[in-house]
This record gives sequence, C-alpha cells and structure tokens, in this order.
Amino acid sequence: MDKTVLVTGASKGIGKAIACKLAQDGFNLVIHYHSDKQGALDTKAIIENLGGQARLIQFDVSNQMQCKQRIEEDIELYGGYYGVVNNAGIIRDGAFPALTQDDWQSVIHTDLDSFYNVLHPCIMPMIGLRRGGRIIVISSVSGIAGNRGQVNYSAAKAGVIGASKALALELAKRKITVNCIAPGLIDTGILDMEPIAIQEAMKMIPLKRMGQVEEVAGLASYLMSDIAGYITRQVISINGGMI
Repeated sequence: MDKTVLVTGASKGIGKAIACKLAQDGFNLVIHYHSDKQGALDTKAIIENLGGQARLIQFDVSNQMQCKQRIEEDIELYGGYYGVVNNAGIIRDGAFPALTQDDWQSVIHTDLDSFYNVLHPCIMPMIGLRRGGRIIVISSVSGIAGNRGQVNYSAAKAGVIGASKALALELAKRKITVNCIAPGLIDTGILDMEPIAIQEAMKMIPLKRMGQVEEVAGLASYLMSDIAGYITRQVISINGGMI
C-alpha cells in the first residue's frame, strides 16, 4: 500500500495508538508532535519495528502559519496525504466563572482552530491525488452532551463536529470521507482527573470501565479502511454507553 496518513498528536495517548494501528494496516505514517519529540520518536520506533514506514513532523497546531509552512513543505517533498487524523488537543478544565481568558483561548485555538490550520493545507493535495481519501476528526463526548467544568472544551469539540459535517458535504463528490470519533472516558495512562471525578464519571458508564486507546484506534482503523467508503458526515461515539 502506498498511502500516507498524517496523525496529529501522535507522540502519546490516542494519537500514538492510532498511528501504530494504521501502520499495522499498511499505511505510511507522518507522526506529528508539538513538544514531545521523544514520544514521537518512540511512536516511530514502534512503527518501524512493525515493518512500517514513518517520518516526523513538528508544529504547533494552534499556529496557522506554522501548520501551513510545515505541512506544505512535507507535501512538496513526499506528496499529498491519503488520510488525516486530526487528534491533537488540550484541556484547561474549570468552572466557567473561574475560566481565564487564556483558558478559553488556548483551548479554542488548539482544539477548534486546528481544524482549519491542519486540514486546509492538506485538502487540495489530497484532491489532486484523485484517490479519494479519509479525514477523521477526534471530538469528544463533551462536544455532544457538554460537560461540567469543560465549557471551553465542550465548545471546541462541538465546533469540530459542525465543521466536519459541513466539510463532508463539500468533499463527498471527491470520494473523500469526513467523520468524527467522539471518545468518552479513555485510559491514556495520563488521565488528568481527580479520583472523585473519575468515580462520578464511572456512574454514568453502563460498561463500568474506561475505554482503552486501542479500542479508539480500532475504530479509526475501520474508518480509514476501504470498506468504510460509504460512511461520511457521521459522529461515532465510543464511550461505554455513557450517552
């Protein structure tokens, strides 16, 4: 298979699991990181040990000019991407009255603006390949239902759902699908939640456990595959029955 996929935020957690799974599926990977170069190198090493091909790309997804420059340079050297997984994001949780302007803006710039910043320079080269394509955007259960203490995050993750649905309409005639994955409580190994908050969240999950990054990666693998070519403009939840 000679198809390349860019995965943002692939140095850890869900992004790392998705990158490794897509490599197993036969895709060539472009592993994005912002500051965790060692994590990205670890992801690359895993992929190469699996017999796959991967290269690194570094930029801040909240910086539009940086995204444009780095992505365009990579595409000029290696060609357009068949797929993009827009995964990188941050949280700055807190009750709304306590949210600072920086708490709001940093989450919106990283989690919502990155939709434009990352995908915009990828789209025309993807169309130019004339092979169809796959775009997967990682949203959240918070973007569907809202979540206490996450007004900023919920706003950003709801925004990418609307953007994805609109983009799916624009790209359908090009056989490029656009879908969202909306994870619930996923055990990334770096879950930044108080124990009491985890206990309360567990009460809302019928399966009574956190999801695993490999389970999210399995869903991304399916959406990136040829057999998923008739699925577009959808938001697929993976949350243990939370909603």
